[in-house]
Amino acid sequence: MPYSRRKTLGLIGGGTVVAAASGLGLFAATRTPTKALAPWDRAGQYPDPRLRAMSYALLAPNPHNRQPWEAELVGDDSVHIWRDPARDLPVTDPFARQLTIGMGCFLDLMRMAAAEEGYGIEQTLFPDGETGPVAVCRFVAGAAQPDPLFAHVLERRSHKEVFADRPLDTSAVDAITPRVDLLAQGDEAEALRALATEAWLIEAATYDAWKESIDLVRIGKSEINAQPDGIDLGGTMFDLLGMAGLLTREASLDPTTMAAQGAIQGTVDAIASAAGLVVLTSGGNTRADQIVSGARWLQLNLAATGAGLGVRPVSQALQEYPEMAGPYAAIHDVYSPAGGTVQMLGLLGYASATPRTPRWPLETRMRPTSNNA
Repeated sequence: MPYSRRKTLGLIGGGTVVAAASGLGLFAATRTPTKALAPWDRAGQYPDPRLRAMSYALLAPNPHNRQPWEAELVGDDSVHIWRDPARDLPVTDPFARQLTIGMGCFLDLMRMAAAEEGYGIEQTLFPDGETGPVAVCRFVAGAAQPDPLFAHVLERRSHKEVFADRPLDTSAVDAITPRVDLLAQGDEAEALRALATEAWLIEAATYDAWKESIDLVRIGKSEINAQPDGIDLGGTMFDLLGMAGLLTREASLDPTTMAAQGAIQGTVDAIASAAGLVVLTSGGNTRADQIVSGARWLQLNLAATGAGLGVRPVSQALQEYPEMAGPYAAIHDVYSPAGGTVQMLGLLGYASATPRTPRWPLETRMRPTSNNA
């Protein structure tokens, strides 16, 4: 559930807190959750090429920032990649489709990072079915060329605010069009906007779906550092609101409160402001299709970053739970009429820079090393 910082602050007594906070420059300067952001600075700083590649891969986009990956080093040249079921989203992602897309983002970013050093990856997906690893990967020296998209990895973010009031220029359209099945702008985007907004409001009104997001909110520096995943609300204002008891998970569970209304309206505004909407589809909906969709979503994000654009997923209409059946059917009827699956729906536009998103350190996502070949 992406919160709008601007809307939330405007609706949760922000003015009072701002007045009380005047002169608290030192406090503001200490609000960065440095520990939670350290993995961005440690990317590529490991002795083993597999660890170096994975230290970049963990920066990949993923649903609700659940970071569902686990890894096990095997022998001298291989790594097994797993999806951690403890990080599932059972209400909004009951079949783990979105989380598997997130795993595809991770795997493709690992591929790119390895290629920077000339390593190719021989990859086998789901060798043991659903009960085993997502991928078995063998690193092969001298078997790959660098991917130009990798240059944008450390600048890539999932945008969280409204977009600038500016249409896409020709160079941006040229960069994005080859990466998507549809780039909708102007009047063509209005039907998608309406679907995305309808689906978002359904999710906000569905208690179990809303609670799944609220449970993942981390408010302020201490919570973010302690649990660097989920939906982070960091910075001076959110720390002060949390300390004052004006921003709590308990209050946000009620969609009629100012806190919840700020978050809901913020996403409605973001959908309305996007210069374009993008759609990714696949011919089937196998796990392999989902992994490929993740790789495509990552590549779209990196290409957009290189073009000076922000990207934000708004895939509520694609979620497979009962309350979402109407929007799910509607978007598939229009954008996948011959069958297949709409895998991703996103917003696109020019935007101010988004801060880095917290990540668990690589060491916390590693399983014990195996010596088996």
